[in-house]
Amino acid sequence: MSYRVRYTSAARADLRRLYGLMLEHDMASAGRAIEVIRKSTEVLSAFPFSCRKADPANPFLRELIVSFGSAGYVALFEIEDDTTVTILAIRHQREEDYH
Repeated sequence: MSYRVRYTSAARADLRRLYGLMLEHDMASAGRAIEVIRKSTEVLSAFPFSCRKADPANPFLRELIVSFGSAGYVALFEIEDDTTVTILAIRHQREEDYH
């Protein structure tokens, strides 16, 4: 089974924000970070249920951990149905809250 992976406008805004923050600290890593996030989310097209549950009461709301450097990113996503996965938010692992 193959899922279509889509991003909400909020998740796309998160990517732009994260890219901007990374540009301020390390211009060379900014593009690589976005590319690593993009490639990591490709796993969701085949194995969305392999990611950890974000909410024990909702088996369809999950988190994808994206390793990058000494920390990384977390993508919050929802398995909408048997054909669609929607990425809701993306945060750096050191940010306080993203739900």
